[in-house]
Amino acid sequence: MYSQHFGLTQDPFSIAPDPRYLFMSERHREALAHLLYGVVGSGGAAGGSSGTGGGFVLLTGDIGTGKTTICRCFLEQIPTGCQVAYIFNPKLSVTELLQSICEEFHITVAPAALRPATGKDYTDALNAFLLQRHAAGQSSVLIIDEAQNLEAEVLEQLRLLTNLETNERKLLQIVLIGQPELRTMLARPELEQLAQRVIARFHLDALTAAESSQYIGHRLAVAGHTGALPFDRPSLQRIHHLAQGVPRRINLLCGRALLGAWASGLQRVDRRVVDKAAAEVLRARQRARLARPQPAAHRLRSGRPEPGDRCRAGRLAAVATSATGAAASPGPRVSRTRCRAGTARGGSAAARQARRD
Repeated sequence: MYSQHFGLTQDPFSIAPDPRYLFMSERHREALAHLLYGVVGSGGAAGGSSGTGGGFVLLTGDIGTGKTTICRCFLEQIPTGCQVAYIFNPKLSVTELLQSICEEFHITVAPAALRPATGKDYTDALNAFLLQRHAAGQSSVLIIDEAQNLEAEVLEQLRLLTNLETNERKLLQIVLIGQPELRTMLARPELEQLAQRVIARFHLDALTAAESSQYIGHRLAVAGHTGALPFDRPSLQRIHHLAQGVPRRINLLCGRALLGAWASGLQRVDRRVVDKAAAEVLRARQRARLARPQPAAHRLRSGRPEPGDRCRAGRLAAVATSATGAAASPGPRVSRTRCRAGTARGGSAAARQARRD
């Protein structure tokens, strides 16, 4: 709706994982390099013996940090001779997962007569397929997204799949992509054997304030924008603060802010428009957390104290001095009576002001 107003050819802030819009921050470059190293290795090809020897590659990150987009970019750089199976819904049983892997690799499983295919049927067919691929000088990669949803027994089955190997390498490379809970899962004692087979791992953090501004500019440029950004500096700072540097939240805020600016006939987004957009797209709990009052010490330093702040700061300083055993420096003492009286007077003034309003 606002594309023509801001000189865009398409929506720059869609939350779809389009690799064209991937902003390669330093963290994103490192994440992609880890994935490529785990599969391709330093030899530059996935087949034969030039790779890393197989095993697990682990990519984790918080919700919305760009893991799936990096995965799509990674898939575009997979070399020839490497076949990929991609599982994006891993809430499956062991048998269902084996079936899904065979379907992704286009493996035909012929079960015995008068009974459905078993886990052994799928495993045997998969092993035969991997041996054929290896004999032809080709490799196989299994990518599992949202891997934090895998059950422990399913992870153990995945480990067993990597047992098929030659003297030089394992025949199946597995990439696990998931939220931080995945790292916690792999730290369990019962999954120690799997954890020892992780040959590359990387955790994707949120963007810095500078990277958030660069990210917004990058997406606008890909969408056809030229010239100055349609966001002023305070609005960019506010977007980073509200989104906490998470790309998906930045997309939501920027898209709604551009829509609001267009509806108001503005050529640039200011902080007021961003705050209004945040009220519409961010969850109430997140808005409450971001709007949480600052501590008394921060308000005193900023020159905007509230009633009772000086009393609370004085008591905290006294407690800290007592706990560390340091000699207390002489200074004015503030009695609890004065603190309570000051707070009461402030409260009464606030009440009187509210009644006048």
